[in-house]
Amino acid sequence: MSEKVLEIKNLVIEYHTRKSNVQAVNGISLSLEKGTTLGLVGETGAGKTTTALGIMGLIPDPPGKVIDGEIIFEGEDLLKKNKNELIKIRGNKISMIFQDPMTALNPIITVGDQISEVIRLHEKMPAYEAAAKAKEMLEMVGIPGERYGEYPHQFSGGMKQRVVIAMALACNPVLMIADEPTTALDVTIQAQVLDMMNKLKKEFNTSMILITHDLGVVAETCENVAIMYAGEIVEAGTLKDIYENGCHPYTKGLFGSIPDLDEDKDRLQPIMGLMPDPSNLPAGCNFAERCPYSTPECEKQPTANYKLSDTHFVRCGRFKDKAISVEEARKK
Repeated sequence: MSEKVLEIKNLVIEYHTRKSNVQAVNGISLSLEKGTTLGLVGETGAGKTTTALGIMGLIPDPPGKVIDGEIIFEGEDLLKKNKNELIKIRGNKISMIFQDPMTALNPIITVGDQISEVIRLHEKMPAYEAAAKAKEMLEMVGIPGERYGEYPHQFSGGMKQRVVIAMALACNPVLMIADEPTTALDVTIQAQVLDMMNKLKKEFNTSMILITHDLGVVAETCENVAIMYAGEIVEAGTLKDIYENGCHPYTKGLFGSIPDLDEDKDRLQPIMGLMPDPSNLPAGCNFAERCPYSTPECEKQPTANYKLSDTHFVRCGRFKDKAISVEEARKK
């Protein structure tokens, strides 16, 4: 049987400001099995990074606050742990690769010292042993160990991202969260970094959540996919479920906006409209205003999450008569 490393249940995260309450994450549920990769896909503002920060315990408070839910990691709820307990977990059992390596690295500390600092903090080893292990980690991501004493500005963008990956893997974490790790890189460098991440993930048997806009990256990297929109998971399933049988209008819209090299088209098919304001979400389905299949019922009440198979779930009223809702399934 598969072993669940992470299970998120009904997570709700909001940002409270003087003018409004921003509903960033609205009751999402996810699970991740050991040694697998979950692709979290959606446009900017969907709540992907906020979800990742919630797992890491890094939601800025104020203005952010976890309102409800559970984040079960290795059988324990991370939301019930205090700051000192979370510090022992972050960088050790759970690590994160941030989107921009320029801001993730300290410009006045050598890259080697930044990696060895993580090792010394969590593994309690002498400085010379931590330095030796940091050099090994640099070599593992394709950077010569003799560059240990160099500063971030002496590295290219792709090399900086390799350093951040080395730092994230330094303590052999159980879970790694990669927040758009290739967005700031050239296409050729993206491919190299992704290949390296896949190789290291298998070598360390690390589970991973990959946050991205790029469905091509997901296809090459992930076993499971969750499509996120306006703070909700609108469709989730295996790679095959989503890529061959994706059925939510938003999922279809994402695939429809990808260029097809086999077809000659003058224009791509965009998803019309904009994502709703998270401080003023609609009463019904969040995607109703942009959906070509929207009905008056969609705009009046929230849509249930329907189970299409043991692995495939969709939040869309069009499947009301074709599948049982997750809520109804739980009652049975």
